[in-house]
Amino acid sequence: MIKKIFKVKGMKCQYCKTNIETAVKKIEDVSNAEVDLEKGSLTIEYDESVIVSNKQIKEAVEGVGRFEIIL
Repeated sequence: MIKKIFKVKGMKCQYCKTNIETAVKKIEDVSNAEVDLEKGSLTIEYDESVIVSNKQIKEAVEGVGRFEIIL
């Protein structure tokens, strides 16, 4: 399992957390996505036999609100 952690700006509430996690989990092959509001981070997990691009993650996060992901 590969785990990546990204900084995300603009998250303020449980609604933001839920929207981002839901959007990222819709990416094919992503097994888990978890937002930590206190740290301002997004952690994703996926199998090492597949490739999940940073572009896919960025599009998912920025597509659900006024968030900025730091790649």
